[in-house]
Amino acid sequence: MRFMVMRKADKDTEAYVMPTERLLAEMGKYMEEMANAGVLLAGEGLHPSSKGARVKFSGGKPSVTDGPFAETKELVAGYALIQVNSLQEAIDWTRRWPAIDGDGDVELEIRPVFEAEDFGEEFTPELREQEERLRAQMAEQQKKG
Repeated sequence: MRFMVMRKADKDTEAYVMPTERLLAEMGKYMEEMANAGVLLAGEGLHPSSKGARVKFSGGKPSVTDGPFAETKELVAGYALIQVNSLQEAIDWTRRWPAIDGDGDVELEIRPVFEAEDFGEEFTPELREQEERLRAQMAEQQKKG
C-alpha cells in the first residue's frame, strides 16, 4: 500500500523561513532510514504558496489565482510517498518524523494512495494498459534525470 505523508504548512514555511542545518541533517537521516528500509518512494519540500498558483474549474472553465493563499492550515509544505503494508505501519514511520521540525509543532497528514484495484470494473483493461504505459514512461524519464 502506498501512502502520502503531507507536512502541513505553517507561518514559517509560508514566510520562506529555511530549515536549519540541524533540521536538514535530521530530515536527511530520517529519509535515509526510510530509503534503506525500502519504504520511501519520493519526498520533497515545497516552496511557499506565494510561489504557486491555483487553478479552479467552474462550469468546466479554468480560472487561475496566484498565491499566496490565506488559509495556512490547508496548505502542504512538503511530502513523502511511502510504500508499506498498512496504515499502522505508515503511522509508525510518520511518528519518527524529526521532532525539531517546526520547533516541535508540526502537523502531518497520512492518506492512502489509490491503487488500480480500488477503481473496480470501471478501470477497464484498456485504461489499465494506458496507466502501465504512463508509469513505464515516467520511470524511464526519471532514469534519464
